[in-house]
Amino acid sequence: MGLQSGCKVFCVCFLLFSTAKLQAQIKVASFSTVLSEIAEKVGGKNVTVTSLIKPGQDPHEYQLTPGDLSAASASDLVLLSGKGMEATYLVNLRDALLKRVQVLAVGDQIPSLTKGADEGKEPGKEETEDPHWWNSISETEKATVVVRDAFVHLDGQHIADYQASATAYLAALRELDSWVKRKVAELPRNQRTLVTSHDAFQYFAKDYGFQIDSIEGLTTDQEPSVGHVTAIIAEIKKQGVKAIFLENTLNPKVSVEITRESGARSGGSLYADGLGPGDGETYAGMFQHNVTTIVDALK
Repeated sequence: MGLQSGCKVFCVCFLLFSTAKLQAQIKVASFSTVLSEIAEKVGGKNVTVTSLIKPGQDPHEYQLTPGDLSAASASDLVLLSGKGMEATYLVNLRDALLKRVQVLAVGDQIPSLTKGADEGKEPGKEETEDPHWWNSISETEKATVVVRDAFVHLDGQHIADYQASATAYLAALRELDSWVKRKVAELPRNQRTLVTSHDAFQYFAKDYGFQIDSIEGLTTDQEPSVGHVTAIIAEIKKQGVKAIFLENTLNPKVSVEITRESGARSGGSLYADGLGPGDGETYAGMFQHNVTTIVDALK
């Protein structure tokens, strides 16, 4: 075989090998900004991630689009927040996907907090799972392990890569948790009352010793009753709460009314439903922004 012919054979083999490597990547479609980051950090070069919900977008208000459905159908793995977050479109999504596409509701794999009838806005309503697990770093660690294991199952050739990347990301989460505990320690326990636009911080409150009150329910479309707003105003006055917190995706009208009636001031805007623009573009940035805003306003 001549040099030129051998070169052609080598080039063809190299192209085939390169194409095979590209095709071996796991294609992920994510309906959670936090899970998009986890998938990118754990998957590295072996995974391509399409984030269908963008930073700053309210996942409670999301509606499935034809373009997003096409992207999900072209993927190998669809990541969902779970715990009912995607309830309005989950059936349509599952029905439209090819059988080869795996759907993983990550939150369903980790422990839940619930909102009981005695705590909710509608008497007689059954307990509802709180879907906002990402506001707990320890729950996000569990979610990272779930995503890692999914990648290992789909792509056994790169197990060591996924394990190493997950270990590094988990170490960063533990470092973040240590920082949060130091920052929260600046705030006396009797000042840890957190009043927010909607009920998204149960997991955060459980981890760091806060009492929470929310203006709206677990989703942003649960309008507060007049009685509930009146009760919150009375509680703010009774507890001497210094500030209440808005959220980057919500209309602040009711919150502004409560600040006026209660005498509390606006403590700033929080990222409640995932990553956002600016300093909330990363999970660490989101958490640091929230904790700094809360502690500095309540001190």
